[in-house]
Amino acid sequence: MMIKFKNLFLVLATFLTLTGCDVAKQVGGAYNMVNCKYNYHSISNLTVAGMNLSNGVSLMQIPQLTSILSGAASSIPLNFTLNLDVANPNQSAALLHGLQYILSIDDIQFTTGTVSQSLNVPSGGSQVLPLTIGFDLVSMLKGDSKNAVTNIAKNFIGIGNQKSNVTLQIKPTFMIGNQAIASPVYIPVSFSFGGMK
Repeated sequence: MMIKFKNLFLVLATFLTLTGCDVAKQVGGAYNMVNCKYNYHSISNLTVAGMNLSNGVSLMQIPQLTSILSGAASSIPLNFTLNLDVANPNQSAALLHGLQYILSIDDIQFTTGTVSQSLNVPSGGSQVLPLTIGFDLVSMLKGDSKNAVTNIAKNFIGIGNQKSNVTLQIKPTFMIGNQAIASPVYIPVSFSFGGMK
């Protein structure tokens, strides 16, 4: 009986030690994720008003898209995947369970959202983090922001003549044990796109 009790104690002690190490690893991985370097990589899977523009816009699509943007459409959905490079300069892996984001372009807040995306970036390594984002342009094509939003939409399409400045604020979410915990601060990622080259 004493031997069984000792064996049970050893099993429980080992389990608790492993669980403690796992939690410590998750906490360290969360800290590392906040300290990673985030940069723009690319935009893919772009659709505007149901038209797939992932491979660029054709000459036949330009008049149709220009008409949609300047007309009185009731809805102009714009969907894309924003791919970010995540580089981990830390001495151990960076771990991500999901994130919240705020997307602003040319000082206009376009959308906010939540992404359930797990990522494990090894020490000294980098990975691409894909964020699927979508919004309806119609709600923004009103008032003082109409010209700015039209130019931003043209930059997404590839026919804009002025660069757009993007600020993406991300707040990573981590798993600590079985609890999802959000970072207390947003991490800003800024880049420009579009405009005549």
